[in-house]
Amino acid sequence: MSRDESTRPEDNLGLVHLCANRFRGRGIEYDDLYGAGCMGLVKASRAFDASRGVKFSTYAVPVILGEIKRLFRDGGTVKVSRSLKELSLKITRASQTFAHKNGREPTVSELSDITGADPDDVIEALNASQPTVSLTIGDEDGESQTDLPTEPPDEDITDRLALRQVLSELSADDRKLIDLRYFKGMTQTAAAEKLGMTQVQVSRREKKLLTYMRTKLI
Repeated sequence: MSRDESTRPEDNLGLVHLCANRFRGRGIEYDDLYGAGCMGLVKASRAFDASRGVKFSTYAVPVILGEIKRLFRDGGTVKVSRSLKELSLKITRASQTFAHKNGREPTVSELSDITGADPDDVIEALNASQPTVSLTIGDEDGESQTDLPTEPPDEDITDRLALRQVLSELSADDRKLIDLRYFKGMTQTAAAEKLGMTQVQVSRREKKLLTYMRTKLI
């Protein structure tokens, strides 16, 4: 991970927008897609291991996509624990009190200080229900900002990130096979010569790899 790459959820909300935009128009409101994606982002932030040599964005995108896809499997509802609901209510009250006193909505950091909750938990709680506060840090003038859905960017961005993560999970030999066949355009016979395998062995291994990768990406 590069020194200046942040793994904090509040610094990577753009990844959630990238992923959520892929599922627009499929029967679930954007706010729900975004909320599920934020939960995935928090999970990725907690589980990320920089020592593996993978960029946080590369690791986070498949996790975010997984949470959004789970939303479809669960019939469009996000399952929220009782403790998360209680924290969400606590944060809502704290936000209202803060806004009344200061004339603006609090940031994630301010809500964390007020409630004593971890910033990651604050973000997860905010997205467990309809958001009532800003998820971004205030600007230089102290005004709060609001994250608004943007026009869908090139979906190829998230596709490449997800593919890169899946490839990193393969063995060196399997990655080389995929590279020769699909990135360098070699035939199975030519790839077999490079790998010291027969064409039949390459064909069988390739089918197994593609099946595995498809289950991880779809």
